[in-house]
Amino acid sequence: MAASRTDIWQPLAKPPPEIPAGDLATLRRKARGCRACPLWAPATQTVFGEGPADARVVMVGEQAGDREDIEGRPFVGPAGRLLHELLEEAGVDPAEVYITNAVKHFKFEQRGKARLHKRANAAEQTACRRWLAAELDRIRPRHVVCLGALAAQNVFGNAFRLTAQRGQWQPLAGAQGMATWHPSAVLRAPGERRAALRDDLREDLARLAEALAGP
Repeated sequence: MAASRTDIWQPLAKPPPEIPAGDLATLRRKARGCRACPLWAPATQTVFGEGPADARVVMVGEQAGDREDIEGRPFVGPAGRLLHELLEEAGVDPAEVYITNAVKHFKFEQRGKARLHKRANAAEQTACRRWLAAELDRIRPRHVVCLGALAAQNVFGNAFRLTAQRGQWQPLAGAQGMATWHPSAVLRAPGERRAALRDDLREDLARLAEALAGP
């Protein structure tokens, strides 16, 4: 049985009409067989979230990448290493954070032997939102941090603008949320721009640390 939308703690701007039932382990198992959009076919596997079931913080990335698709875990590539480094610098223990993606399959375009990342379209994001809703409902975090514009718009709505609203706490049902740069955006940026985005991301994670230290 799926949980009714009216029965759940729901921070998403556009919640699905219903979400899958079960604890996180059950949800992970169910998500492996998800066929709600075409992304499952070329992907290696579903990349579900991981972390403590009682985490006070849920970090939402955009979508699974190449390494995540191969290993079946979120944020295990260069972006994940940068995120862990900056969390530790900010004073947040990465082991206490539940981390997931808005889209749980790797979307790509094959170019020779390379698989080039492609952005999930609106229908694919909508199809996957049930899993993010279920994760948030089971964990019920105090803080939700969105990494990148795709993640932020899945949580706060399409009107959200990362460049204008980055680093600002937003009210959510039962929690507060904030959006910041995705670590991969930092890594892709050239020279001084990379340093500036890295500083922004570090500062936003420091805001998270301050919130966690509060009452």
